[in-house]
Amino acid sequence: MTLIHTQPRPADANPAHRTAEKGMEAAGPQVCDDMSVEVALAVMAAARTSRLVVCDQDDQRTGLVTRTELAAVRDSSDYTDRVRLRDILGDHGSSTSPVTTMAEAEHETRSRRLGVLPVVDEQGSGLGVLALSR
Repeated sequence: MTLIHTQPRPADANPAHRTAEKGMEAAGPQVCDDMSVEVALAVMAAARTSRLVVCDQDDQRTGLVTRTELAAVRDSSDYTDRVRLRDILGDHGSSTSPVTTMAEAEHETRSRRLGVLPVVDEQGSGLGVLALSR
């Protein structure tokens, strides 16, 4: 897992007990699931990010999409300008709690073959993401 720290941590902190909240990076902008693929790609370009947190009309996180995924959808033969983010989410509902240990989050990310694992609070709001190191 790639650990991107936004705050310094004590040098003696045990990495085995570190939580997802300590290891996450920014998830990216939140967008509504009725956004088109083209608009989502434009938002990513403007925000200089490679992923977007997708929320429903109640501001509940429903998934996460990446630039690579959206480009693949746009370039497919089935693509039309009517395709919305909610249409392509698939199994992007995977997420973890900020109190999950890094070891548990890494295991889930690897076993489900996820590139990133969103970290969400009890209300389903996106707090950030954990990314596997290459």
